[in-house]
Amino acid sequence: MKIIVSIKQVPDTSGKVAVNPDGTLNRASMQTITNPDDMNALEAALKLKDATGCKVVVVTMGPAPAAGMLREALAMGADEAVLVSAREFGGSDTYATSQILAAAINKIGVEADDIVMCGRQAIDGDTAQVGPQIAEKLHLPQVTYAADIQKDGDTVTVKRMLEDGYMTIKVRTPCLLTCVKELNEPRLMNVVDIYRAYSKPLETYNYETLKDDPLIDATTIGLKGSPTNIFKSFTPPQKGAGQMLEGADKATCEQLAEILAKKHII
Repeated sequence: MKIIVSIKQVPDTSGKVAVNPDGTLNRASMQTITNPDDMNALEAALKLKDATGCKVVVVTMGPAPAAGMLREALAMGADEAVLVSAREFGGSDTYATSQILAAAINKIGVEADDIVMCGRQAIDGDTAQVGPQIAEKLHLPQVTYAADIQKDGDTVTVKRMLEDGYMTIKVRTPCLLTCVKELNEPRLMNVVDIYRAYSKPLETYNYETLKDDPLIDATTIGLKGSPTNIFKSFTPPQKGAGQMLEGADKATCEQLAEILAKKHII
């Protein structure tokens, strides 16, 4: 049994988000982190590894510096890592990205007992599309919004988080799960595992590696193969400082009403 975890390097939105004059994100000037929901997916895989002794493989698509993020995943406990990186893959939307990642996962190999895990969604797009699209292209059953995962033999029981409650679903492997932040608390790296991470295999899949997969076609990958694209990105204006009023007497209420009237709120 192995678990393949798809993770993504995203801009750190807690800092300043830089936008180019044409409205596109200036990713080179921003700090990056591992997408938070993907960290929960990785932790879920590592917990299953602790319980069953299975292998955990992490895969990402991105530029060469994303290898550093994969090393961090290896330091957390993953066994192998795959970086999918090629100029031909640049500019891919969710559809094209899922084509490429599905081809990479095909290359890694999905066997009868295996599970593919993804985060619920990425903070730079918030689409929650790539995980389900990978499942469709790999012809795998999928369960989204996993808030609890229990494996028993060739089945996985998933507690699926909904807006107004939970749904429990049992699915056979191989399958794909997308994970929410409520699932767990990702573990920290330690010095020994950071040192060991550099002796673990990290392979790069480029266009030549994947070009023979039926999913890799010039019309369905990269910017030209993306049916959707971002028209414009911008940094929203900062809100002004708030004003606090203290007291519950009539004078305070009249003061509040006067402020709201001046702003044409009432």
